Amino acid sequence: MNREKALRIVREKLTERRYIHTIGVMETSILLAKKYGVDENKAELAAIFHDYAKFRDKEEMRNIILEQNMPQDLLTHHDELWHAPVGAYLVEKEVGITDKEVLEAIKCHTAGKINMTTLDKVLYVADYIEPGRDFPGVEEVRESAESSLDIALIQAMKNTISYLLKRNQPVYPDTFHAYNDMTMKVKGRKLS
Repeated sequence: MNREKALRIVREKLTERRYIHTIGVMETSILLAKKYGVDENKAELAAIFHDYAKFRDKEEMRNIILEQNMPQDLLTHHDELWHAPVGAYLVEKEVGITDKEVLEAIKCHTAGKINMTTLDKVLYVADYIEPGRDFPGVEEVRESAESSLDIALIQAMKNTISYLLKRNQPVYPDTFHAYNDMTMKVKGRKLS
């Protein structure tokens, strides 16, 4: 699917602000894909569709999680997590994208997972650092992404976990597992 068609499809599903965010994620994903040897077309497609289900009705998403036997613990955590796995499902069902790598990157772009592929990491980091993002810690992650995708990913997850802990919010287990997995994999490299 070409870029223009994909963007037309998602534009109908997103607010103007979220569409601008999606363009930023797309451009950042392409840059990171070039830098880290990922298929640019897959990175672009995953980025364009990463928030496809962001504004879906919560009850519809809840039903999809139940009907498709997605992890039930999603329902006990913040509904902001739902749009990633539900989005991957809907992108395949409604848009017809069947590339498993693209769908998996969409599926794990909010929580992360153990054994993330480079494409998964590209989308996760691009979503975190796209130019429209402005919050404490984002500049450090942007700087790290210039030299190490893994370190940038760890910093992004660490910031997210810290943010949730400071607000007494639960942290989805996949995020802890992903953080631990990545931290162990880069053991010996500088983590700051």
